[in-house]
Amino acid sequence: MSKTDKTTRALIFGISGQDGAYLSRLLLDDGYEVHGTSRNVKPASYRNLEKLGIHDRVTLHSAAPTDFHDVEKVIERTNPQEIYNLGGPSSVALSFRQPRETFESITLASLNILEAIRTNDTSIRCYSAASSECFGDTGTRPANEQTPFNPLSPYAEAKADAFRRTAKYREDFGLFASSGILFNHESPLRPEGFVTHKIIGGAARIAAAGSGSLQLGNLDIQRDWGWAPEYVDAMRRMLQKDQPDDYVIATEKSCSLKDFAAAAFAHFGLDWRDHVESDPALFRPTDIAISAGDASKAHTQLGWSAQTHMEGVVKLMAEALTEKDTHP
Repeated sequence: MSKTDKTTRALIFGISGQDGAYLSRLLLDDGYEVHGTSRNVKPASYRNLEKLGIHDRVTLHSAAPTDFHDVEKVIERTNPQEIYNLGGPSSVALSFRQPRETFESITLASLNILEAIRTNDTSIRCYSAASSECFGDTGTRPANEQTPFNPLSPYAEAKADAFRRTAKYREDFGLFASSGILFNHESPLRPEGFVTHKIIGGAARIAAAGSGSLQLGNLDIQRDWGWAPEYVDAMRRMLQKDQPDDYVIATEKSCSLKDFAAAAFAHFGLDWRDHVESDPALFRPTDIAISAGDASKAHTQLGWSAQTHMEGVVKLMAEALTEKDTHP
């Protein structure tokens, strides 16, 4: 969308999460007026916005994406030119324990946002967050936009459903609705329940104590880990195109969990083999052996490429943790 003399307004569903916070900062720096909603309106839920120093620069609204009237009202109130749907649970592991809640919160929110745009203002451009989990196990061939989905978790099933609905609204009603199929992307804003945060925090704790161990699940799984602040830039770029479309966003370099642990412990001067144990109790009911992405379409059409790979992600997260501990 070309800029005019009028400030572009963006509405972010899920503004309090990792991606919502980084996207807010990016858009604010680009001159946007940013509005956002979150499932939890308690002040503590906006901790990520505080960490980035932008809490006072965004306008927050109380709205539940699973309630159509809430969605419709907040869109009418903010009158945005761009909407980013980043809300809903983000934990694959939790989705096995809460399948119904996961599916409803992701799919119903997607439907409500698209339907509110269709019935109120079809000029709004919409970004929907899909996930590499939709592909399931990619094997040795990296997944691109034409790769069939094979979801292996309730979370992945829900994301696949939302992806298809976004494409359907684009095709049937002419909405400018794009989906980003994002592979794993990390940052210091990741919740502690995520394995990357667990590994780096564990390595730092063991280094400080001089001893200790860390229990992890399957060490042989391979993931494509990128840097979250770069991935939100891809989201923004999708809504600046002349036509809506779907894009895989990935570093195109997959590494094992073992490699991630090795890099994290090495950062703190430790050998991971002396401290990491694989606990079968932490294995998922079904898990993806290899997750690899082909982002060539994003390279050519969006001008986007990942600049930070796994080793850089580990370094940045570890440095941020060390800085936090040194300067409370």
